[in-house]
Amino acid sequence: MPADPDCLFCKIVAGELPATIVDSDDRTVAFMDINPATRGHALVVPREHAADLLAISEDDLGACARAAQRLARRAKDRLGADGINLLNSSGVAAWQTVFHFHIHVVPRYDGDPLELPWTPAPGDEAEIAAAAQELTA
Repeated sequence: MPADPDCLFCKIVAGELPATIVDSDDRTVAFMDINPATRGHALVVPREHAADLLAISEDDLGACARAAQRLARRAKDRLGADGINLLNSSGVAAWQTVFHFHIHVVPRYDGDPLELPWTPAPGDEAEIAAAAQELTA
């Protein structure tokens, strides 16, 4: 499926909008969430547009899962995360707000106060950049 000209994540993948990229391969791009739930919160998206879990191809879904696992390992190794949440929302009723399939890779830390679902709010740009530097391959 071609890129959706109105899709925020398609524009990030195409380099038309800025994002802090922390990982990429031939099928996926991972970038920092600008409204992070915890330190190191990133998103993994397929390069090819798919609106949600029900629309993504099996190959791209597998590639996104592998990329999320790579990023989760880095969060444990480099950020000292005690655990990881992988989250996907498919549809408005499931809290999906950007209609390009994505997996949230949310590092968890012992004692962090995060309750799911969280209320997204802008994060500290310097802290996002610092965590991104540690996660970048």
